[in-house]
Amino acid sequence: MEDERNSQLGKSETVIEQNIKSLKQLFPQVFTEDKINFSLLEDLLGEKIEERKEYYELSWAGKSDARKELSKSTTATLTPIRENSVDFDTTQNLFIEGENLEVLRTLQKSYFGKIKMIYIDPPYNTGSDSFVYPDNYSETKKEYEKRIGKVDEEGYINKVELWKQNTKENGQYHSVWLSMMYSRLSYAHSLLSEDGVIFISIDENEQANLKLLCDSIFGENNFVGCAGRITKKSNNKGDYWSPNFDYILTYVKDISCSDVFLGGIDEDTYDHVETEGERKGEKYKLVRLYMSTIQNRNPEQRFWIDCPDGTKIIPPGTTFPPERPNLGDGIWRWTKKKFELERNKIVVKEVRSSNLIDENKLPAKWNVYTKTYLKDVIDNSSAKPNSFIEEHINQKGSHELTELNIPFSYSKPSSLIKYLASICKTSNNDIILDFFAGSCTTGHAVMELNKEDGGNRKFICIQMPEKTDKKSEAYKQGYEKISDIGAERLRRAGKRIKEEIEKDRKENDEKLLDKKEIQDIDTGFKYYRLTPSHFKVWQNDINENELGKQLDAFIDATKEGSVEEEMLYELILKLGFSLTTTIEKNSKGFYYIKEWQTCIALENFNKETIESIFELKPKEVITLDKFFENNDSLLSNTRLEFKDKEIILTII
Repeated sequence: MEDERNSQLGKSETVIEQNIKSLKQLFPQVFTEDKINFSLLEDLLGEKIEERKEYYELSWAGKSDARKELSKSTTATLTPIRENSVDFDTTQNLFIEGENLEVLRTLQKSYFGKIKMIYIDPPYNTGSDSFVYPDNYSETKKEYEKRIGKVDEEGYINKVELWKQNTKENGQYHSVWLSMMYSRLSYAHSLLSEDGVIFISIDENEQANLKLLCDSIFGENNFVGCAGRITKKSNNKGDYWSPNFDYILTYVKDISCSDVFLGGIDEDTYDHVETEGERKGEKYKLVRLYMSTIQNRNPEQRFWIDCPDGTKIIPPGTTFPPERPNLGDGIWRWTKKKFELERNKIVVKEVRSSNLIDENKLPAKWNVYTKTYLKDVIDNSSAKPNSFIEEHINQKGSHELTELNIPFSYSKPSSLIKYLASICKTSNNDIILDFFAGSCTTGHAVMELNKEDGGNRKFICIQMPEKTDKKSEAYKQGYEKISDIGAERLRRAGKRIKEEIEKDRKENDEKLLDKKEIQDIDTGFKYYRLTPSHFKVWQNDINENELGKQLDAFIDATKEGSVEEEMLYELILKLGFSLTTTIEKNSKGFYYIKEWQTCIALENFNKETIESIFELKPKEVITLDKFFENNDSLLSNTRLEFKDKEIILTII
């Protein structure tokens, strides 16, 4: 168990390993000694898979190499950078700086099947001035020595070329772009929840290829549409057509589990939030119970309603209960029976002007409203969004950045991301991922949407530390990397949203009527950076003469200079826990994750520590080998002690 756990802690889980796990759940009988009996699998599927030389598929130069990326794991980790974060200890949002393919690998164990929505705006492959991310960013010692004849102190090189130009002069410029996208979309597919959805913005240069690529990854039956989006109102570019729209390819993880999209609801009109009862926190709007356009002679819809001051009110008319109303006399939308049954949805409030009358047939100072909850409307709506989007042009994105004084070009408007998150019904605690984050429009949009509807969605934004042009305005303002721009936008947008909330709360407190609860939202983010592991990495390609040195080095598995908190979060990640998991530090110096009943001891592991751990009755305890200092007797006794308590002890 310990060896298996240590192996799990060493490297990330690959897409292929995850697929095998899924297959094992569906067809456990085809596995023998963890090997797949493909002949038996074919029998169970009810048909033989015929070998054919030709069949329908998208192919390109380098496809087989792109597939090999899915079998690669990583020992890299995500290191917390507190000084770059906002509300690090309380926020549930993540900003990650690093090469996105490697970051997606590190997230597999912790976020597999947990992402509700992915939005990406990848580099468009124009073939003239476009850039793609190369995937040969890490090399083994032998590969590196063979290439340049030099090694670093540990025999490894972590080499990151942040981008390379991909032009039409490159005869395989379509292939290079497709290879770049294939591995990233494959990892994205595994991160999506069963009811998850991915939106991909793309222009006409690769739209056709991307559609076929996504069909092969997500499944053609999980394609739910391709929307067109107006990017600008006028454009004089182009020799034939003047391009002013792009595409949003849309796939769900599993069409049988996916919600249908929602459209046609003006959510801005639902401007009240329930403050008590079973529906506390839900948004609603007030609708008058009397409408002059509704007419009939049903006496059950014309009755007196009591007001807070003891008076009674009724719609205007010439007859009064129990008389049957004349045609033209005002009636309520609800019958008296429905009114009594749903009194919890009734609001009687004082107004400046009312079209109702009181017992003296004089204009009333009260009016009656019913609460219409947004959730009910959404649940019962059959309206769908149009596949041509006109309201969210790029100019809005430019204005947003100007208002925040953020120097960045070609940002999508946050309103577009809010719109997409709304139509696919993201809600409380859903996670929204963007791994081509750029200026972090997606993170900004999630915070804005939470402010508008009181939601608690979380975002994960991933951006490469791509250098800014030294001649650019961004560089002149001190932004050396695109990731610096994205993080700063999140800080400024979050600060502005908090200020708006405080302003709304102050204005609301000053009102005598229509008071509503103004909720705080999460405007922070934990900043992580992709780094090499803080633990020593076992090298499999060394000769026998070097083996002894490596064994001696692994008496202490931690690298020199490793910081305790950095090691803690690496273990959190590689154990498969969320990077926003609540962690408590015990007075004895160890960490406790209550949600998972796991203790991690990195500071010491003495008798007092162990006794304090036993009091918590955890399921698993993780500590370091160095605390036993080659004392085999102490190690054996400790293992037996934990075994008696039925606690898994993992020593690294």
